[in-house]
Amino acid sequence: MMTKNQTNEREQLEMLTIDQLVPNDHLVRKLEAAIDFSFIYPLVENLYSPNGRPSIDPVVLFKMTFIQYVFGIRSMRQTIKEIETNMAYRWFLGFGFHTEVPHFSTFGKNYVRRFQDTDIFEQIFYRILKEIMHQGLLHADHLFIDSTHVKASANKRKYDKKVVRKETRAYEEKLQLELNMDREEHGKKPFPPEKFEKEEWKEIKESTTDPESGYYVKDERTKQFAYSFHAATDEKGFVLGAIVTPGNVHDSHVLQPLVERVIQNVQKPLAVAADAAYKTPAITNFLLENQMLPVLPYTRPKTKDGFFRKHEYIYDEHYNCYLCPQGQILKYATTTKEGYRQYKSNPLICSKCPSLSRCTESKHHQKLIQRHIWESYVEEAEHLRHSYDIKQIYAKRKETIERVFADAKEKHGMRWTTLRGLKKLSMQAMLTFAAMNLKKLATWTWQVA
Repeated sequence: MMTKNQTNEREQLEMLTIDQLVPNDHLVRKLEAAIDFSFIYPLVENLYSPNGRPSIDPVVLFKMTFIQYVFGIRSMRQTIKEIETNMAYRWFLGFGFHTEVPHFSTFGKNYVRRFQDTDIFEQIFYRILKEIMHQGLLHADHLFIDSTHVKASANKRKYDKKVVRKETRAYEEKLQLELNMDREEHGKKPFPPEKFEKEEWKEIKESTTDPESGYYVKDERTKQFAYSFHAATDEKGFVLGAIVTPGNVHDSHVLQPLVERVIQNVQKPLAVAADAAYKTPAITNFLLENQMLPVLPYTRPKTKDGFFRKHEYIYDEHYNCYLCPQGQILKYATTTKEGYRQYKSNPLICSKCPSLSRCTESKHHQKLIQRHIWESYVEEAEHLRHSYDIKQIYAKRKETIERVFADAKEKHGMRWTTLRGLKKLSMQAMLTFAAMNLKKLATWTWQVA
């Protein structure tokens, strides 16, 4: 039987509190119980003047941003609209039925005037992480690192071409020292300092809308201005640190500073897991030299079809030479300023070799093999890859760092950004990951009354 609602209770007068309207298991109750938000007051105290008009409570200000990032609301303007009508959000902020909600521009004005040139967002992120550690939920012996691209608020067709200087990498100074030592050991003159100081330039596309974003090319169909969010998680999926770079910065350039940040603020991990993009001589050298196990996957050979693979040329460490599949020697020639030793074959022998067509396309009939001075560290990482424990650690990537990025994009608004500039994107990253950590902390520590 169809029922028609004959009564209209919209105008009914009732006496109740906001607390009665919020379900006992609502997420905002869990967030409120998880951490005492008054820790924000001492962090921002020196950013406010002792004189002048009273400000909006800074705890309320940051709670509004947590509502936006925890619930994945697309903008602060929309967040304010939601707070006006959502009783659970009002309860979380400590508002009554008739409390006036701040204007949506309030946070933006406070960001420009107070927070822009501070590390307040990082401090809040690490304060929440400290609470997670205090609860005994953190398991940071194994670190999982990756990056994801976030589409910038910029038209990919509006750009200027610009020539810029190539950035210096974190390991550059150490590499220069060791490759000069390598040259001296082989009877070569070390490179003079000016050889390394010579500036190298490259042409890039710079967005006219957001110049600090980077032009990211994944394939023929995916070309856009973007930012890269680099993050590290523990084996439970808690984010331990994050760095934001333009989208055209390679993942491998950020691992060292990210790991160092985790060591400084959390603890030193026993093992670091990452995908194939991080399998470089510099990274494996950094990890093994600092007593951290590299957990890296198999990488396919990049040799052309029909040619001998690099592993078919046997390296003799004692005599410092390579043996080709036909048993001929490739002797050491030099060490380049990029840190690669070059080994060359005898062209007189190679020109008569029956396997020449499978070995090289050189018109001089000379095979050249390059071996990085830190190649032994890559080989050690490849050797470790086959152990059972390393395989078990690597298998957790899909349920840690990859799941974090999936949740951040699907549930917390990180697929694209409406903000512009590296500082604001860093703020978004720290608030997003802080919100995700807080949500997990609140869910795991919630005790039903």
